[in-house]
Amino acid sequence: MTAGMGRPQRHVRMLAALTAAASWSVVLVGVAQPAAADTQAKQWHLGAMQTEDMWKVTTGEGIKVAVIDSGVNSSTPSLRGQVLKGVDATGAPGDETDDYDGHGTTMAELIAGTGQGGGLKGLAPGARIIPLRVGLGEFQEKYTKANDDIAHAIRAAADSDARIINMSFGGYGVSPLQHEAIKYAEGKGKLLFAGVGNEGHQQNERGYPAAYPEVIGVASADRDGKVSYYSQHAGTVDVASPGSDVPRWCDDSFRRYCDGDGGTSAATAIASGSAALIWSLHPDWTANQVLNVLFGTAARDWKDGTRSEYLGHGLIRPSMSVLRGKGDPGEPDVSPLTRKRTIASAEQTAPSATASPQPAKNGAEGERPAAAKDSRPSDGGRSGLALGVAAAAAVLGGIAYTVVRRRRAA
Repeated sequence: MTAGMGRPQRHVRMLAALTAAASWSVVLVGVAQPAAADTQAKQWHLGAMQTEDMWKVTTGEGIKVAVIDSGVNSSTPSLRGQVLKGVDATGAPGDETDDYDGHGTTMAELIAGTGQGGGLKGLAPGARIIPLRVGLGEFQEKYTKANDDIAHAIRAAADSDARIINMSFGGYGVSPLQHEAIKYAEGKGKLLFAGVGNEGHQQNERGYPAAYPEVIGVASADRDGKVSYYSQHAGTVDVASPGSDVPRWCDDSFRRYCDGDGGTSAATAIASGSAALIWSLHPDWTANQVLNVLFGTAARDWKDGTRSEYLGHGLIRPSMSVLRGKGDPGEPDVSPLTRKRTIASAEQTAPSATASPQPAKNGAEGERPAAAKDSRPSDGGRSGLALGVAAAAAVLGGIAYTVVRRRRAA
């Protein structure tokens, strides 16, 4: 991945800048693995998103999610039996189950963890994980020998049985190899999610791979429905998902979880889990149809078909589809991201009504930014959704997203 002037830049993990402010400092929760009451109780998004009710309908069974990250430790209590054979694209010692800092394992648990042993519980515990290890941060500089290992991993994921590709990382350089791999994966019928980045309070540049038109850029929100102050908003946001105050593995020793901030990394994993739940219920849908429903059922108070600078199509709500059958899947072969026709699998031929027109992603080739005037924050990041508690319970399907705005750290 390269920077704007062609200078090499290391891959940047999309974690909140924990060292930037004391309010985001890491809090250790003990040497031994914490009890479920200590860790799962801090997963506020599980209750907010009505997961217990959704799990009575589906747990994401039958869906495989490719996690391109630092590796996935398949031996944690929460991931035993959940991780399939994957690929190590780094050329470094070890394989795809050797997670060199705990980040990829956290993402996998947030997607498909069972919660056993007091571990993180995933939004789609019936799904399975295909790990693909790439070099990120210091590991890339020290060990990675492959030429654009991320592009290789994306292609491997595209050729796998995974329907969803989770990329909780990013950087500021455009890579033609990566973009070609992403277009290849889209052509294979995959959904690709990536975090938009955690430097919205600083340079707020367009981060890749989230900025590629075929990738779903995910922003981070907190339990009050406020866009996380660090969540980037440079025309790449397609949807927002819970990311603030989500526990994580502290490091590669896998002895404890830490409090802190999951950021757009966690938000991306939770968005992938949301897609897995919907796709599990409708296995004959195409990726386009799953995404149409995710966008169509997102919480927002602006006109359908327009995108907010901070939230994209809104706050993700899989419960609206899983529990209430809401959402129009639309045309199977038209991407709601680019509005272009894509290749639909012959097996994915479910009839559907014509899709409501969706705006092309900001920055897509041949398209102007689609942010409507009434969807732009007008007071330092307010984006509407001024719903009361009662309305939130009824309208948002239990999600405690109330006022959505960009804010500073507490």
